[in-house]
Parts: sequence; structure tokens; C-alpha cells
Amino acid sequence: MQINKIKTEIAEMLSDVFDGATIMVGGFGEAGSPIELLHGLIDHGAKDLTIIANNSGNGRVGLGALIGQKQVKKVICSFARSAKGITFQELYNKGEIELEVVPQGTLAERIRAAGSGIPAFYTATAVGTPLAIGKEEKIFNGKKYILEEALNADFALIKADVSDRYGNLTFKKTARNFNPIMCMAAKQSLIQVRKLIEPHQTNPENVITPGIFVKKIIEIDNPIIETNAIEEELIYP
Repeated sequence: MQINKIKTEIAEMLSDVFDGATIMVGGFGEAGSPIELLHGLIDHGAKDLTIIANNSGNGRVGLGALIGQKQVKKVICSFARSAKGITFQELYNKGEIELEVVPQGTLAERIRAAGSGIPAFYTATAVGTPLAIGKEEKIFNGKKYILEEALNADFALIKADVSDRYGNLTFKKTARNFNPIMCMAAKQSLIQVRKLIEPHQTNPENVITPGIFVKKIIEIDNPIIETNAIEEELIYP
């Protein structure tokens, strides 16, 4: 039986997503956001979602649009406010969405730990701040650390550059960001790629995420770029 993870419809990509799911969303600021998958999730209609991402979205496109549709109950991120952030701030100020702030390095390590089978780890980051309240503390070599738990997810929505049908992924520059560790930490990684290639064209030396961490793939050869979308006021209806 030949392995082929390629799908042709975004609805098929998102068919397993359920209400109340925890979803990791790739992207670093405005680089590497899986906008088409996020808009597909709006059409899908899943609600009461918990989103794990670097930020809480920009403008009314991609993650910002999903939040604006009130399908998200909680965001776990490092940067909840940004110059182009709109929808999250509007809902948060009304008490209609929850927020868990995680320092960026800690966020990355919590995700990486989940993908590596590590349930928790100690870090000095956030010691003595409100972010440490309620967390276990321990002294190592005379220095205080707090315990941070790993972050798992039901799904990861990821934007990659190139893939073969097995799901061996490469990413483009900064768009690589959180994507590889999110693929490892999620039960299902759903990937949109700019280009699909044949397996014999894949150079193993260039593979960032091996296909074992990938569930489904769809080719979006002309993806929306978040910066351009915001500047052009692309708003999801």
C-alpha cells in the first residue's frame, strides 16, 4: 500500500477537527501563518477552541479572523498585543476570551517538551513575576526555578514550503519558526504547502520535519501572505 497524505480539499483536511479542540497554529509574527487552513476552519465551524500560537493574530485575516468569529475560547501565546492586532483585544476587553501569557522561550520549550515525551521542566524564566503564581518552585544550586508543564495539542495547522506525498517538509526561512516542534507536539499535523514534489526529488539533507509527524497535506501554490492581506484589508466575511 502506497503512502499518500495529500488531500485536495481544505474541508477534507479539517474534517477531524471537533468543538473544544486544542490547536497549535504556526507563524512567527506575520511569517508562516497558515491563512488558508485558518479560513477553512472558520467555514468548518468548530468552536470553543483553545489556540496555542506565538501571537493572537493580526488584523481580520487568518488567526485574527478566526478569533473575530468567536470560535476561540482561549489563547495561549507570548504576544497578545500587537500594532496590527484587532480582534483578540476587542474580545478580551469585553471578557469574552481567555488568555494565558507564556514567555516566548518557555512557550517553545513547552511545545518541544511535549513532542519529546517530557511532561514538565524547570526554568528560571518568570520566577518572581505574576506568571509564577501557583507554580511549583524548586532550588537548584542556590537558584530558584519554576515548573512548567508541556503543551500538547489535538491538531497543528502548519504552513510549509515544500513536501512530498509522505509529508517530508521543508520551510522557508523565518516561516520555519515554531512549525517543526508543533508538528511533533500535536496528535494530527495538518499542513498547507506551496509546492508538492515527488519522493525521489526530496533531498533528505534538507528535510526539517519528517513525514512521520504529518497527517495530511494540501498544496496551496499561491498562498495569501498575511502582511499583504492586512495592508489590502482582506477581511473574512
